[in-house]
Amino acid sequence: MKVGEFEAPAAPHGAAGGLIDGIGRRFEYLRLSVTDVCNFRCTYCLPDGYKKPCNRPSELSVDEVRRVVTAFAKLGLWKVRLTGGEPTLRRDFEEIARTVAQVPGIRRVAMTTNGYRLAERTVQWRAAGISAINISVDSLDPARFAEITGHDRLKQVFSGIDAAQGAGFDSIKLNAVLMRGVNDTELEAMIDFVSSRDLSLRFIEVMRTNDNAEFFAKRHVAGQSVIDRLQVLGWSRLPRQPGAGPAVEFGHQQAKGRIGIIAPYSKDFCATCNRLRMSSLGKLHLCLFGDAGIDLRPLLQSDDAQAELVERVRKLTSTKAPAHRLHQGNSGATPHLASIGG
Repeated sequence: MKVGEFEAPAAPHGAAGGLIDGIGRRFEYLRLSVTDVCNFRCTYCLPDGYKKPCNRPSELSVDEVRRVVTAFAKLGLWKVRLTGGEPTLRRDFEEIARTVAQVPGIRRVAMTTNGYRLAERTVQWRAAGISAINISVDSLDPARFAEITGHDRLKQVFSGIDAAQGAGFDSIKLNAVLMRGVNDTELEAMIDFVSSRDLSLRFIEVMRTNDNAEFFAKRHVAGQSVIDRLQVLGWSRLPRQPGAGPAVEFGHQQAKGRIGIIAPYSKDFCATCNRLRMSSLGKLHLCLFGDAGIDLRPLLQSDDAQAELVERVRKLTSTKAPAHRLHQGNSGATPHLASIGG
């Protein structure tokens, strides 16, 4: 079995056919934000850095995380991705990862990181039960990387990638937000980079949020243009893997790695949606670009509320909208991507 490929487990006993919305989409993947704090200042997300809100509630505790993941596992979800902000800023991040990995029914624990602690902690993260890791690498050029992220840490991130490859993760993916006039000239260099390495690289379209309309208009690169270039270079579309995220993946006979495209502005992007989101404050988001999150935190205070929590999630999921409204210029209530983990 190749890196990143795996067989999906059967739905656990008690999942009652799994979690399905009103148009028949089945959900098996939970994106769980453990913090909205980030130490980077990426131009497409937090260009002015993180600003702590006044009277900000506390983030979910480890016990609250266990309860919410247990509820989703009872509904048939078997994959959890720990996100942020930068999730590893939580001092108890490894305890969270270990707790999630031990929940009955959870088969895969993934994480997304900016990589600043990757070289230092990757062995511990793997030992805590994380089996898949996504790392943000928006440029292969150190100066440009620093310009995009606000930190001159590309060499440090590359050291972390090497460490992760030695730590035995099932899947290692690099995320790059492609931006017109910023890093789009690196497209072919990035393709060459992943061709010689056993990694997956995903190009992500800039997404409009409530605070970046001008940036979006100036920097957006359509995902289809990347797909067109890949096909010219001989890359072909690969079958969708069980539990996969939103990327459409491509492979090449002479390449060691794979390339994915996350293009939320493409036709029928939402048709294969299989994921739900929980914020670090305990709100369920049925869509990244939905109108608002639904507060489930009152049901996370005791194990005795599990049955009520499960039923609440089931009913809310049935109301999930068929698609986002990005094409109408409506990004819902999402202020920026760090707020609920992208």
